[in-house]
Amino acid sequence: MAKRKSERVSLRDYQQGVMQRLQSATTVAQVDVRLGLQIGNDHWLVDLGDVSEVMPVPIIAGVPLAHSWFKGVANIRGNLVSVVDLPAFFGQSHQGFTQLARLVLLPSRHLPHASVLVNKMLGLKHLSDLEALPLDASAAAWEGGRYKDATGQVWRVLDVVKLVNEAAFLQTGIA
Repeated sequence: MAKRKSERVSLRDYQQGVMQRLQSATTVAQVDVRLGLQIGNDHWLVDLGDVSEVMPVPIIAGVPLAHSWFKGVANIRGNLVSVVDLPAFFGQSHQGFTQLARLVLLPSRHLPHASVLVNKMLGLKHLSDLEALPLDASAAAWEGGRYKDATGQVWRVLDVVKLVNEAAFLQTGIA
């Protein structure tokens, strides 16, 4: 009986040690992890701290006298949230959104009650698995870097702070 009790104590210690290592690994991994998104025809990486929530596309009410890339507003849990068609804002023409499209809510510290429509989520990507590429002069102001994965796919880094501070992004109405 005494042996079982000592086994339980050591098992509990082992479990606590595993939990501590998992918490530590999670903290380290979050620095390295980005959310992969398809925006139009391109693959983008977004810092998880720049995403408040990702959800299926709700009903969007159009707004008159707005740019074509400003889709309107959506009621998200009783709050009206602006919705930007990000591929269209980026100047890409696309066939519209499928059921794989997602609404990405931005943190209110960046821009209150704002969201962007993307074509689909591509999962989490570790920067350590990617090769950094130089950024060329044609990069948009909100592009914070580029990477290439093992298959040769180029991933652009979306700098959400620069995007939401871009004058064109903030001017949704047609003058």
